[in-house]
Amino acid sequence: MTEGTGNQAVVRSNRTLKVVKMGVMVAISVALVYLIHFPIFPVVSFLEYDPADIPILIGTFTFGPLAGLVLTVVTSLVQGLTVSAGSGLYGILMHVIATGVLVLVAGNIYQRKKTRVNAVIALVCGTAAMAVVMMGANMVITPIFMGVPAAAVWQLMPFIVGFNVIKAGINGIVTFVLYKRIANFLRK
Repeated sequence: MTEGTGNQAVVRSNRTLKVVKMGVMVAISVALVYLIHFPIFPVVSFLEYDPADIPILIGTFTFGPLAGLVLTVVTSLVQGLTVSAGSGLYGILMHVIATGVLVLVAGNIYQRKKTRVNAVIALVCGTAAMAVVMMGANMVITPIFMGVPAAAVWQLMPFIVGFNVIKAGINGIVTFVLYKRIANFLRK
């Protein structure tokens, strides 16, 4: 075997290992949704907290924002076709948008400078971006899928914003606490 062929085998092996680790993160994410989900505000019980974004955020911080977006899409599809099948295409789309914004913003900020302080800044900015983008997404997408007037969605906006801030905030805090412990294993 030539040196170039050996290097290609190592690259393929590393790529395969990364895909396997990302698959494990997707599986953990879906399992967490299955095991833990509850409404934050009883008046809008369809807005349920779940910790699915924690493994996605950990994967984002470990492998980068593009990998985080891939984790988001795959997790959203698997979750939307299995444990959250009741929410259908609407749930998949909203999950991709919400978590996609979170991981792209947080991942890009953290990737520039991987420090604890920057991780906090990244998670706070990601949370804020998710809350803002989901205001617009709910105003446009929810009336289409749910057949309700935009005015009705607007009346729920304090709950929608609060839900997104609380969900992303909790998941961000847990990610911050767990990331360094898990990242070393994921990088091996």
